[in-house]
Amino acid sequence: MQEIIENKRGGEMLIMAIAYILVFAVFALILYAFMQLKLAGINIKDFYTFIEANQVLDKLYLFARQYENMSSQEQIIYLREAEKVFRAFEKVPTELWEEEYNKYKEVLNKYKDIRMVRWNNN
Repeated sequence: MQEIIENKRGGEMLIMAIAYILVFAVFALILYAFMQLKLAGINIKDFYTFIEANQVLDKLYLFARQYENMSSQEQIIYLREAEKVFRAFEKVPTELWEEEYNKYKEVLNKYKDIRMVRWNNN
């Protein structure tokens, strides 16, 4: 009976040791990622903004492809959101978003078209 209790305690200790090692490994990986961003010259907040802007870029890309004629209000919203995306993308190196270049270019072209139409109307 005593052996069973000792084996149970040993198993619990092993599980706790593995849990501590895993938690330490996760923190080490997060710290390593932050260090890599800093070494690349990227601010953590700018990188987070870039990630969010990347999601908005996907939505704007779909919107630009689907809608040819936008209402005035939709144009204004599109322009504001596109400007936020452009600012976020400017803060990170181009190598991070090379894969998204075609979407970026499509959104930029639609942005320019809307700006020209609005400028001609005024």
